[in-house]
Amino acid sequence: MDNTYLTTTELAARIKYDERVIRERLKDSVLFEGVHYIRPFGGRKILFIWERVEEEMLIGVSIESLLTGK
Repeated sequence: MDNTYLTTTELAARIKYDERVIRERLKDSVLFEGVHYIRPFGGRKILFIWERVEEEMLIGVSIESLLTGK
């Protein structure tokens, strides 16, 4: 499967959110490492996997995750 990798700036432009909101509010609360983004080569740079982010936006948060807080 081909994935589309986006920087925080590119993701912000696609979903119309500020980069700061993505870094401070969405990352690690809605978008998780290994699922929605990766850190290639063990570095600091973050690349978001567009297909997974888009899927999360379309599906939304499940009732189970709201109840369990996970």
